[in-house]
Amino acid sequence: MALTWDQTGERLYETGTDHGVLYPQSADGTYGTGVAWNGLTKVTESPDGAEETALYADNSKYLSLLSAENFKGTIEAYTYPDEFAVCDGSAQVAEGVTVSQQPRMPFAMSYRTLVGNDTEANNHGYKIHLVWGAKVSPSERAYETVNDTPAALSFSWAFTTTPVDIGGDFQKSATMVIDSTTADKTALAALEAKLYGGDGDAQPTMPTPQEVLEMFKTTTTPAP
Repeated sequence: MALTWDQTGERLYETGTDHGVLYPQSADGTYGTGVAWNGLTKVTESPDGAEETALYADNSKYLSLLSAENFKGTIEAYTYPDEFAVCDGSAQVAEGVTVSQQPRMPFAMSYRTLVGNDTEANNHGYKIHLVWGAKVSPSERAYETVNDTPAALSFSWAFTTTPVDIGGDFQKSATMVIDSTTADKTALAALEAKLYGGDGDAQPTMPTPQEVLEMFKTTTTPAP
C-alpha cells in the first residue's frame, strides 16, 4: 500500500501546558503531598548529553561511544506554591519572614501538554509529563516600575535532574511521558487519581516509576 500524507484526523500537533503539580521531597527521600502549581506558563525541556566520542583504528572509524544523557530545562510561572520556597532555597524564620540562600530541596513535578489535530483542535488529547529528582538554580528577578505597558513579573528557574531507577531492563531516567490518545484508559484514570488526588481522603502523591509501569502493565482496556 502506498504511503499517504496529511489524512483527516492525522494532522497532529502539541501545544500549551497546564495541570502543573509540585511534589516536594522529604528528608527521607520520599515525595510529600502534591500541591497545585497555579500560574505555570512554560516548561522548557532542554536535555543534553548523548554526544559522540569517535574511536579510530586501522586508519578508519572503529567505534562510536555516546556520553550519558542529562534531563534538564526551565520552569516559568507567574507565581509558585508556598511549598516551593524550600526548593528555591528559602526558609521561613517567622510568620511572613523568609531568608534565602538556604539548602535547596529536591522535588518532583508533573504537568500536561495538549495534543491537537485537524478535526478536534486542542481537545484531541494530552500528554502527562512526570519528572523526578529535580533541583532548581538561583534565578534572576527583575522588578520594574508600573508604567503604561503593565506586565506581571514572570519567575524563571533552571532545573537539573538526577535519574532514578525505572526497573526492569530500563536504564535510569528522570522523566516519563504518558499519552492519553494511546495509553490504557483504566491505567490512565488510576494514574491521574494518584497524581491529582481522588475521592474521600486520597491525597495527591507522586508515584515511583515502577508504580507507573505496574499500572500500565496490569490493565488491558484500550483507550478510546
